[in-house]
Amino acid sequence: MCASFRRSSRALTQLYEKEIRPLGLRATQLTILQVLSRAGEIPQGKLGEILAMDSTSLTRTLAIMIRSGWIAERRGEDRRERWLHLNGAGESQLKRVEPVWEKVQSRLRHQLGTHNWNDFLKLTQQLTSIATMQGGSL
Repeated sequence: MCASFRRSSRALTQLYEKEIRPLGLRATQLTILQVLSRAGEIPQGKLGEILAMDSTSLTRTLAIMIRSGWIAERRGEDRRERWLHLNGAGESQLKRVEPVWEKVQSRLRHQLGTHNWNDFLKLTQQLTSIATMQGGSL
């Protein structure tokens, strides 16, 4: 199962990135912008939990996004804690890319059919929940 999901994930990522790359974004960056847009200001650890993303990869991606001016950060009371939020440039970037992202979503939804689309979303949410709740062990 793992190999099948990884293959599907790579193929879907390539499909989305083909469309959003001309706008200067990678799929992971888009997802981070979307989460921050919905969540507001959150600690980096919570963002990693929401995305089921390891700390090293998240830190590396965030550094690029902060340099690009899309995300602002501040230190928490504990200096190790980093709070993140979308700034104006990040909101603008998200508004620019959302129609392209929605076009890909719509095309996939149409090809899968609404019922299969909804079932797939439920299944991936369940699998993510199981995998993250188990802490890597079943």
